[in-house]
Amino acid sequence: MTLDSSRYSVRVTKDHLVFSAAHFITIGDWCERLHGHNWRVAAEVSGPLDANEFVVDFLALRDQLQAIVDGLDHSMLVPLQHPRLTVEQTEQEVEIRFAERRWVFPRDECRLLPVRQTTAEALARWIAGELAGRLADSLGGGHQLRVDVEENFGQWATCEFAF
Repeated sequence: MTLDSSRYSVRVTKDHLVFSAAHFITIGDWCERLHGHNWRVAAEVSGPLDANEFVVDFLALRDQLQAIVDGLDHSMLVPLQHPRLTVEQTEQEVEIRFAERRWVFPRDECRLLPVRQTTAEALARWIAGELAGRLADSLGGGHQLRVDVEENFGQWATCEFAF
């Protein structure tokens, strides 16, 4: 039996890989009420072993994911690519409009994200893209990345892609 074609995975999920953030989503003409979650995040990198017998260093994966999570913590998540939301910003405020509804938030409490919705799926994709960008130079190619985002206990969304 040969192990040359073996693939390995490294996964991190920690109690501190959690961020508290508010959001709302829309479905057609309906817009849900503003609410928040304690979102939990996990990440897994799969691929070949490097010269040090690592897929990726656990600490590097954890620390890069933690930095992304920390940037989202205690914020209002604002989707910038939503086709029916109008988002206007000043140095002090972010104003969001959907049909007849209007919200105004302090600018420094908003995270303006390049997504259409702030669903768990879209957040998993955005976090995965950010994480892949942070890890790509040190890993090279041929890896798979999986990011899981838990919106509510037992309700996970996952994004997977090669990088």
